[in-house]
Amino acid sequence: MPVKAYDLTGRTAFITGAASGIGRATARLLAEAGAAVHCADRDEQGLQETAALITEAGGTATAHPLDVSDRAQVDRAVTAAATPRLDILAAIAGVMHSSPVLETRDEDLDRVMAINFKGVLYACQAAARTMVDAGSGGSIITMASGAVDTGAPGLLCYGASKAAVVQLSKTLATELGPHGIRVNVVAPGWIRTPMTTTTRPGTEQQAQAHQQTHTERTMVRMSPLGRVGEPDDIAHAVLHLASDAASFTTGQILRPNGGVAMPW
Repeated sequence: MPVKAYDLTGRTAFITGAASGIGRATARLLAEAGAAVHCADRDEQGLQETAALITEAGGTATAHPLDVSDRAQVDRAVTAAATPRLDILAAIAGVMHSSPVLETRDEDLDRVMAINFKGVLYACQAAARTMVDAGSGGSIITMASGAVDTGAPGLLCYGASKAAVVQLSKTLATELGPHGIRVNVVAPGWIRTPMTTTTRPGTEQQAQAHQQTHTERTMVRMSPLGRVGEPDDIAHAVLHLASDAASFTTGQILRPNGGVAMPW
C-alpha cells in the first residue's frame, strides 16, 4: 500500500494505450494504489489481459475497446467511466513511425497525428469536461517523449506529434487550473516496450534482433545510469503526477529518461 499521498483509493482513472507496455504498467500500478481503472485500447485481446491481471491481483478494472482517433468512441467511453466522476486521465496510447523528412508522405503524418495528437486531444477534452462538471478537480497526464528535446533522423512525424502534445498540455494547464485540474506531461527516454521492439516488415528476425541489440546498447552508453528504461519506470512517474504528492504541480514536463537529455 502506498504512503498516504500516493493512495488513490476511491478515485477513478481512465488510461488509454492500456493493452501493453507503459499503458499496461500504468493501469496495474494505479489499480495497486487503489484506483478503479478504466482501460482503453484498440487491441482488445491485450486489453482483456490487462484487465484480468488487475482483477486477479484484487483490483478493479473495466475494459473499453476503442480507437483513440475516433472522437465519438472516446467520448462514450470516458462518459461511461465518469460514474460518478473521473479523477485521473492518463493519455498514453501512441504509435511510432520512422521516415526521412524528404520521404514522409501525407498519409504517414496524418496517421501519426491522428493517434498521437488528436487521440490525446479527444481524451483530454472528454475527461476535462467531466472533471469541470463534477467540480472536484482532477489530474490529467499526457505522454510525450524524449524526442521533444532533441532532433533524431527519421522521427519527424513522431517528434512533431509529441511536441504538439506538450503544447496542448501546457495550454490546457492554464485553462483548467482555475477548476483545480492539473495537467502534466511525462516525456520518457528509451523504454523497452512492444512499440520499440516491433518487427519491421521485410526484415529478417535475426537482423531485427541485431538492430534491437545495437539500439539498446547505444541508449545504454548515452545514459549516465547505464541502462534503458522499463514500463514500470514510467508508470511510477504517472502515479506521482496523478496523486496528491503532486498537488502543486501543473504545466510541467517530467522526464524519466535515464539522463539522456537534461534540458534546463
